[in-house]
Order: sequence, then C-alpha cells, then structure tokens
Amino acid sequence: MKNFWDKRYASEEYVYGTEANDFFAEELKKLKPGYILEAGAGEGRNAVHAASLGWDVTAVDQSEKAMEKTMSLAKKQDIEIQYHLVDINDLDLQENCFDAISIIYLHLEPENRKIFHKKVYDMLKPGGILIMESFSKEQLKFNTGGPKNPELLYSEEILKNDFKEFTDLKIN
Repeated sequence: MKNFWDKRYASEEYVYGTEANDFFAEELKKLKPGYILEAGAGEGRNAVHAASLGWDVTAVDQSEKAMEKTMSLAKKQDIEIQYHLVDINDLDLQENCFDAISIIYLHLEPENRKIFHKKVYDMLKPGGILIMESFSKEQLKFNTGGPKNPELLYSEEILKNDFKEFTDLKIN
C-alpha cells in the first residue's frame, strides 16, 4: 500500500485539500488541547489543524510523499508536528500517552484493523477520546467514494466489537 499512497500523494496539489476534515474539526472544538495521535495522517490537513489549536501532534503514515506534504504544510503555518513514517501495522508507541486519537478514513484489512484498534485503546490515557470517521458498508450502494472492498468498511457491529473496552461509544 505504501507505493499506492506515494503515487496518490505525488502531485503538488493536496488530494484532500489543506483544510481539516469537518467532522474532525467539530469534534476537536469540544476538547481541551493535549497530546493527539493522527493515525493515517496522509497529507497532514488534520494534524496541522490540531497543532494550530495548541495540540501536541504525533502524525503517523507510511507514505513518504504524505510526510513531505505534511511537513511543508506545517512549516507554512510555523507549526511543529512529530511525524512517524511507519506502516500503521508496525506502529509501536507508548501506552496511556494520548489524550485523543484521530482515525479519519483509515481502512485496514480485518485482522490488521482489530490489532490496531486494540492498540488505540492501549495508547489512550484513561478518559482519552477517539475521534473516528470512516465509510460504512452501506457506502457501497452509493458508489461515491471509499474502498470498494466490503471487508475494509465498517458496520456498527464491527465498531462495537473492536472498541468493546470503551465505556462511552457513540456511533452515528
């Protein structure tokens, strides 16, 4: 997948723009800045937005092109971001260290997804917040975006199972 994303992000244009994802931005407004992990950070629009609000941001992605664009965007706004160039499956960060973790349109193979979602719970501090937006299996009938492989898409059941350790899970 690294090669796919490097090709996807190779142009000078930002594929998804430079403004934060609307859902992510709205959810972040509700929180006091702290330490946040931006998983599957891509070109950095959400990571840069969080940093601009005072968050201490750790961004993770496997694409070198994405990292370059993230760091360029951060530099233009005079913002610092810690960036880990690593496949999400190989991510090994400290437990209980993040106040929030953001997963915006990160779709993983089922086994990798389950492992990563367990890591998410472990990396969050007690009382930490997960901000997640993804495509559901229902998306397939609209044919407007997202993965076409149903195994990469979410259902309420999958989310409840993957995040069963969470005490307050809100799924819309």
